[in-house]
Amino acid sequence: MVKLGVISDTHRHIVNLTRAIQYLKAQGAKMFIHLGDDYADIEETAERNFLRVPGVFSEVYTDERIPNRVIKNVVGWHLLLTHTVASHPNDLPGDAKPEYLIRDRRVDVVLYGHTHLPEIKQEEGIIFINPGHLKNEDKRGSPASFAFLELTMNRMLARIHRLADYEVILENAFRR
Repeated sequence: MVKLGVISDTHRHIVNLTRAIQYLKAQGAKMFIHLGDDYADIEETAERNFLRVPGVFSEVYTDERIPNRVIKNVVGWHLLLTHTVASHPNDLPGDAKPEYLIRDRRVDVVLYGHTHLPEIKQEEGIIFINPGHLKNEDKRGSPASFAFLELTMNRMLARIHRLADYEVILENAFRR
């Protein structure tokens, strides 16, 4: 079993990011994924085992040397790491288009941020997970949150935890 911590939209809230990582580590997470908007924040924590993609308004989003979207195979699950669930006007010409990857079933799971709204859902066999944000307050009204994934070859358990008390606010299990 592989356990992953998924975070997004930290917006320089390093204390919140550190709390989320500490909780995820206590649950057994060995790898962390940052889905953009101040993705460099993770460098300020003690954690070094991470994957990340930049947010669409980050200056590094226009740097062709830094991938804006990544597909990662984790125990047979193809995870798309992206800040947005669909193409964005700030995309570079060579960027993979999430809607094509989804349509062509090149990914099993889309991990995304941007909206600050936590979500776990499945549509036409593709799993979509947004861990929310880690800001102290958010104008969209959702509390600070993060995701914890447990993956085996045939099963994925996805949970979104509220940062304030680590309560599970969304949860779903998926089989292949």
